[in-house]
Amino acid sequence: MGYEIERKFLLRNNDWLQAIHEPGKNYCQGYLLREGGRTVRIRTAGAQGFITIKGKSNGLGKPEFEYEIPIEDAEALLQLCSPSLIFKTRYLVKHVNHLWEIDVFEGDNAGLIVAEIELEHEAEEFQLPEWAGEEVTADGRYSNASLSRFPFCNW
Repeated sequence: MGYEIERKFLLRNNDWLQAIHEPGKNYCQGYLLREGGRTVRIRTAGAQGFITIKGKSNGLGKPEFEYEIPIEDAEALLQLCSPSLIFKTRYLVKHVNHLWEIDVFEGDNAGLIVAEIELEHEAEEFQLPEWAGEEVTADGRYSNASLSRFPFCNW
């Protein structure tokens, strides 16, 4: 069984830009299901398509199953999700033995930038980069599923 443990942080400045070693990847994602803490997400990431099923959270973690699907199928399934699609560019930044994902949101969520780190276990220690600010892991507004319903521009 797949299991995801992640923590999310807002950014205090743009110093993370200096640590980028490759271009960002464009993402488009939408949700076929968002209820009871469970989601079914469709995503395009560059030229790849994915379907992801996530279960209810248990602490910092949750069951997660992600499968690559043909990009044409992902694009067709995204049409079932619209108009509430999420658009973002994801950058990967290494910091002290961990890989951080920095999501720069666009469209109705423009202005929002969130850094995520995936951990092996909830008690795993990591060094917080100087550019990482307030932790928002427990704030449901920052989940992509929530942002697709209640975009940042309406906060």
